[in-house]
Amino acid sequence: MKLSISLLVASLATAEAGVWGNLRRRLSYEKVATYAPGSQVTDHCAIDRDQRAIEVELARKTNESWENAQKIYSDGGNSKSYALLTLSEPLKSEVPKGAAVTGKNAAGNEVAGKMYDTTAAGVVNVQVQYATTDVQDSYVQCQVGALIGDDINMSGCFAEGENTINIDGEVYNYTYTAATDNKNGRTIEGFSTQLEEKLKNGPGAPYVDFEYFRKYYGTSDYADQWVKAAFEGTRTSFTNGNADFAQYGMDGREQIIKKGTAYMNVWMYTLREFEDALDDCKRGCINCNDDPVHAWDEGVCFYTGSIEGQDGTPSGYLLHELADKRSLDFKTSGPDGTDVDGQSKLNYDLMDLFALGNYQLQSGNCPSARKTKERIAQLMYVPLIQGSLRYAYKVDKLQGGEKEKAEGAAFAAACLPRIHAANNEAAAKIYDNLKVGASNTNFQEVKSAFESVYPQLGITCADIGGLWNEAEKRYYPGMEPCTDASNTQVVTKTNSTLAIALGSTFGALFAIALVAILYMRSREKQGAPVFKTSELESSTDA
Repeated sequence: MKLSISLLVASLATAEAGVWGNLRRRLSYEKVATYAPGSQVTDHCAIDRDQRAIEVELARKTNESWENAQKIYSDGGNSKSYALLTLSEPLKSEVPKGAAVTGKNAAGNEVAGKMYDTTAAGVVNVQVQYATTDVQDSYVQCQVGALIGDDINMSGCFAEGENTINIDGEVYNYTYTAATDNKNGRTIEGFSTQLEEKLKNGPGAPYVDFEYFRKYYGTSDYADQWVKAAFEGTRTSFTNGNADFAQYGMDGREQIIKKGTAYMNVWMYTLREFEDALDDCKRGCINCNDDPVHAWDEGVCFYTGSIEGQDGTPSGYLLHELADKRSLDFKTSGPDGTDVDGQSKLNYDLMDLFALGNYQLQSGNCPSARKTKERIAQLMYVPLIQGSLRYAYKVDKLQGGEKEKAEGAAFAAACLPRIHAANNEAAAKIYDNLKVGASNTNFQEVKSAFESVYPQLGITCADIGGLWNEAEKRYYPGMEPCTDASNTQVVTKTNSTLAIALGSTFGALFAIALVAILYMRSREKQGAPVFKTSELESSTDA
């Protein structure tokens, strides 16, 4: 009998209704690819719209479009929109971060916002962040930044020219240019460049997965360096895993960039948000973990994006979509991971874990939430490994060209640090076969190297599957799923969180039932049973 963690959370909610009564803040937030957030994260989810805009410009393959793509990468356009306004007179007093700001748009309708940061008295250049809504399709109506053409939306931006604005109860005149002074505080580039501050020097440092990457590449902003070197067609200068992108034209570099932004920049920042949630979690406190839940919700948003919709079926641009794509290639779709269509088993599992982590944070069960995060991190490597294997085979056996070679290099770069931490010889073998400019690619060497470290990574052969040839209804020769040396050990570890939770839940329910039974037996012995047979029930049917 199979129980998903989502069902477990539901049973816990029923069994502990008193606790949940305190935990429910609101239930009206739209779902994020089936996940039910406990806070407003529509603005965070929208980061995938930057990824989409980058990919559109890269695909045009002109010097101008690539300049546009790099600007969107660096400056954004869809997430954390704010206006840079120049006041006609200095602020009269200090204004705190989050203080209410109101103005009007070009049509004369009210536009709401808040102070981006605490701003000192005497300042004339102020940053006002636009208000966002709970509805993803209309979460904000000012999207400018570095966006191009029809992606730009100024309907909800502050009006240009000389106008007035109310800042924390004081009215000021201001000027600004909508096309150049509407900016964004959340960008895909920032997901990498901020890691030094937020992970290397964060309150919970060292963070295990981040340290794998920082030590392997020798820098915290490895993803940003990777992407920028690809934009410029130059060589990286890492401690390990270097690449000379001068060997590729636009076909190869396009793959390096768009996979780097999604599977290196966004991938690590997703984990960063889960770590942030754990750093702020207060053990045993059920009314003081709103901030950790919000950070956890943000992590889920960065994994899925907004384009996936509420049910997770539309094609998106981030990690959720990658998992679904690779599951079709490796016959790991469906709840059991044996299908060739539908959602990936990986996403079924991760959505369950996201829901479980949310519950654990809300209830102040910080140690269990950390174990859940660790399992999430293990599973997030799966599609990166599948991508590496797929393109190793394509290059070796299916005459893959520059595009396929670049895709293999990109996927390998996104997971090599973790392989290196498990076995540096296995990582070196994978790198030598898939690196930019590799003289030869042997898919069997790549496959064997990956498989040798699955136990250390906490994943199984079944998680990865085998490269499936749908046209011939069979696995590609040599790419069949491997067999785990010890399924029992891996399955036990994988399901430990679920087993503990189930044991606690049903143990408590059993104790309650036992007390009730003893009480009823005691009443019966006293001649006063709890339940009496009614005359109607004791009569013979006519």
